[in-house]
Amino acid sequence: MAGRLDPANAAYVLALLDRALAGCRSGEFAAMVTAPVHKGVINEAGIRFTGHTEYLAEKTGTPLVVMMLAGSTRNGPLRVALATTHLPLKEVPAAITRDLLERTLHILNADLRARYGLATPRILVAGLNPHAGEGGYLGTEEIEVIAPVLEKLRAQGMLVSGPHPADTLFTPPRLGQGDAVLAMYHDQGLTVLKYATFGHGINVTLGLPVIRTSVDHGTALQLAGTGGADPGSLFAALAEAERMAAGKSAVQ
Repeated sequence: MAGRLDPANAAYVLALLDRALAGCRSGEFAAMVTAPVHKGVINEAGIRFTGHTEYLAEKTGTPLVVMMLAGSTRNGPLRVALATTHLPLKEVPAAITRDLLERTLHILNADLRARYGLATPRILVAGLNPHAGEGGYLGTEEIEVIAPVLEKLRAQGMLVSGPHPADTLFTPPRLGQGDAVLAMYHDQGLTVLKYATFGHGINVTLGLPVIRTSVDHGTALQLAGTGGADPGSLFAALAEAERMAAGKSAVQ
């Protein structure tokens, strides 16, 4: 029945994902486009699953991948990558380490060049705490973790700036100074992006050995079978995967 979850389907859902991945790796498929998946029902089936992004990273043996959502706005393109993805908020500060940030920024920088044709990407990096820590009074992660990584990467020639206060980072004047944003956690970055691009934004997994795009939304079970679901994001993800496979991208 449309809109009714059944844990018995979980293994089949993952088998389809495995089939798509195998086709991409063999060259049978040029890219993979994934629709929404309900994480909860897969876990109810006894299969630990936190999301497509993490699943594909494990299956390909990729130590780290980066989730980036992208879309077009009236002020230009908006690309938001995440340092952490599907974690409880209380676990985020400990997960943000110097090593994680450095590797994440290298992946983001490399794929902005390779997938989006940006010769020298400008990356705006958000702070973790309100007001980017307010000089240490609202948290020290910016001073102890984020800033040292950015200083190191700037010395290597990477165009990274921050840590910026997240509450002003997503204003048009600030966004105009960069080609992408790195947010520290899921809702810090994606709430803004989905507000600005929902229905036509896309999800791109960076760092994988295959091209993978997806929609920017969840399953919306309440709309199943009603004819009221908007497929715009899926169409955009399909179009972007095709363009990326051809060596060019529209989300620029």
